[in-house]
Amino acid sequence: MKRILINATQREEVRVAVVDGQRLYNFDVETANHQQIKANIYKARITRIEPGLDAVFVDYGGDRHGFLPLKDVAVENFQGDTHNGRGRCDQLREGQELLVQVDKEGQGNKGAALTTYISLAGRYLVLMPNNPRAGGVSRRIEGADRSEAREAMNTLVLPEGMGIILRTAGVGKTAEELKWDLDYLLQLWYAIVEAAGSRSGPFLVYQESNVIIRAIRDYLREEIGEIWVDEPEIYNEAVGFMRQVMPTFVNKVKYYDEKIPLFTRFQLETQIESAFQREIKLPSGGTIVLDHTEALLAIDINSARATRGADIEETALNTNLEAVDEIARQLRLRDIGGLIVIDFIDMLSHRHQRSVESRMKELLKMDRARVQVGRISRFGLLEMSRQRLRSPLGKVMQMRCPRCQGQGTVRSTESFALAMLRLLEEEAMKTQTQALLAQLPLEVATFLLNEKRHVLDEIEARQNIKLVLIPNPNWHTPKYEVQRIKTEDKKDLPASYHMLNTPDDSQRYALPTRQQPTTSSEEPAVKTLNYTATPTASPRRVTPPPPPLQPTGFLQRLWESLFGDSPKKAAHSPTDASFAPQEVEHIVPEEMTDDPSTEQNAQPTANRERSQIRRGRRGTRRKRDNTDNRSTTDKYAETNDSDSSYVAPYAPSDDNRDESEADSVTTVARPRSTEPKLENKSEDNH
Repeated sequence: MKRILINATQREEVRVAVVDGQRLYNFDVETANHQQIKANIYKARITRIEPGLDAVFVDYGGDRHGFLPLKDVAVENFQGDTHNGRGRCDQLREGQELLVQVDKEGQGNKGAALTTYISLAGRYLVLMPNNPRAGGVSRRIEGADRSEAREAMNTLVLPEGMGIILRTAGVGKTAEELKWDLDYLLQLWYAIVEAAGSRSGPFLVYQESNVIIRAIRDYLREEIGEIWVDEPEIYNEAVGFMRQVMPTFVNKVKYYDEKIPLFTRFQLETQIESAFQREIKLPSGGTIVLDHTEALLAIDINSARATRGADIEETALNTNLEAVDEIARQLRLRDIGGLIVIDFIDMLSHRHQRSVESRMKELLKMDRARVQVGRISRFGLLEMSRQRLRSPLGKVMQMRCPRCQGQGTVRSTESFALAMLRLLEEEAMKTQTQALLAQLPLEVATFLLNEKRHVLDEIEARQNIKLVLIPNPNWHTPKYEVQRIKTEDKKDLPASYHMLNTPDDSQRYALPTRQQPTTSSEEPAVKTLNYTATPTASPRRVTPPPPPLQPTGFLQRLWESLFGDSPKKAAHSPTDASFAPQEVEHIVPEEMTDDPSTEQNAQPTANRERSQIRRGRRGTRRKRDNTDNRSTTDKYAETNDSDSSYVAPYAPSDDNRDESEADSVTTVARPRSTEPKLENKSEDNH
C-alpha cells in the first residue's frame, strides 16, 4: 500500500515521505532555518538594467537581488509599443515596480531567478492570470481522459487575459469541481492584486503553502491508501485542509501515537541517510559514487564485488540495470537538478546499451520533474538533465565543511609544512624585516621544529631575522597566520607562549552554531484563503468489457468483404456504417460500481451513445488538418508534466533551460482514437 508519512515531532524539521510498503519513493523536508521561497510572489523594484544579458536585476526583499530575464517580463510591464509581443530593455526603467514570482531559488553566489508570469496552483487547476497564450491539458493525461478533460474545461468561464492548465489530479472531475477550484484561484488572485497595490515594494505579497499542504496537494492520489501524522497540531492542520479541499479523502488521514517512531516503524531512516552519502552500495555488490561539481553531477558505476552473470558482458549489464534503479530513486530523493552525467560500466553490445537506456526512461516516467535523457555515447557516458522542483536536499540539511571549505580534501601535514617553510623564506627576503611570527597547527609546527630545524636556522642566518614558530593546538590544517615585524617598529617580542591565540579567537573549526534563517520572517500580505463548500465527488467511470469474438467462416468473411457486414449483423443493425458497435465509457455513481449487474444496466443506452461518438469522430477528422498547423507558441507549450506551480512563459526561449518548466501543457486538441479503448487510466503514477 502506498502511504504519505508526515514526521513533525521535532518542529525544527518537518519531514514528508511517500512510501510503497517500506520502499521510500519521495522525500521532502522543511527546516526552521531554511524555508522554501519558490512560487512566492513579491512586489519588487528594478535596481539595475543589463542590456548585455537581456535581463534586469530587481530587489524583492531577499539577501541578494533577483535575476529577471527579459523574456519573463509580461508585455504590460513595458512602456511603449512592443514588437511581436516582446519588449526591450530601454522600455523598462530603474525604480519601476513589478509583481514577480520566484521561479528558481538562489544557489551559491547566484540570486533567485524570477518571472512576472504568475501561476497559482490549485488542487485541480493551475491559473495563469497574466498569460492567456499558455494553457490546456497536462501532457501526462492521454487517451479518452484527455478528451473528457477538454470537454469539462470548455464549460469553464475564464476572465479575459487569463489561462488555465488542468493538472493530472483533475482527471475524471466534473465541471462543478473544476469551477469550484477556479473560483478559489480567482479570489486568491484578486486578493494578491489588491494587496500589491496597497503599498510600494519590495515586500512579500503571497507565500506558497508549507510542506504539509504541498505534499497533500501534489502527492495525494487514488492509490494513496493512508496519510499518517505523528504530531497533533500538524494532524489537525492536515485534517482541516482535507475537509476543505478533499472531504472524500479525509478518512485517510490518521494520527500516529505509538511508542516506535513513525519513520522507524517503516524502516525509512537508513534509506533517508543514503541520500546524504557519496557512495551507495548495490545489492549485487556494485557501488554508485555521486560527485557534485559546479557544472554538473557526475555519477560513476563500479562493479566492485558484483559477479552476477555468466561473463563480463552480462555482469556489466546486470550491474548497470541495477544501478539505474537506484540512480532514478536518488535523483528524486535528493531533488538534483541541472546536468547529470552517468559513467556506466562498458558494454560492447549495442542491444545492452539500448536496454539500459530504455530502463532509465521507463523509471523516470514516475518523476514529477521534467527530465531529458540522451543516448549512451561511445565512451559509455549518458547525459541527461533534470528540472529542479525545490531546494536540493543537500542545501537544506547540509553545510559547507568549515575546515576544507567544501573542497573535500586538505593537504597532508608534510606538504603543508613545506609550503609554510617556503612562505617564511619568501617573507624573510622582504626589506626591513626584523622578525616573523608564524602561528601554525600543532602537527605542522612540530614537523618544522624537529625535521626542518636546520633549514630554519639557515633562513635566520642568511636573512638576519628571527623566526618564531607558535604551535596552536586549537588549529588544524590549512589554517595559519604569519605576522611580519618591520625593523622601524623596534618591537620587543613577548614570550612565545603569550602569543598563542586562545580558543575564543579560533572558533573557525569549532562546532557550528545555529544557522541563521535563509529567509526573513516577513508576514505575507495575503494569507491563504479558505475554500468554500466542496461540491460532491464526481462519479467513477466504468468501462464494460468488449463482447467476445465469434469465429467466422469462409462464407461470412466473403459476405463481409463484399457488403461490409455479415448477414447476422445486417439483420440487427442499421445500414449506416457509423452505427457500428464501439467501446463506450459509461458514467455510474460510486455506489453502483460494486454491483455485478451494472454492465447489464448500462447496455440499453449503448447504441445511442455509440452513434453520437461516431458522428463526433467524423467531425474531428475534418479538423485534423487545422490542428496540425498550430502555431509555434502552441508547440512550445507542450512540455513534460510535473504538477508544480510554474508554467512556461508565452514565448519560446533560446537558452534551453531544463529547470524552467514544471507543469506541462498543450493547447492542441487531439482526435479521439478510432480503436475501442479497453482500459481506463484515470490517474498517473508518481
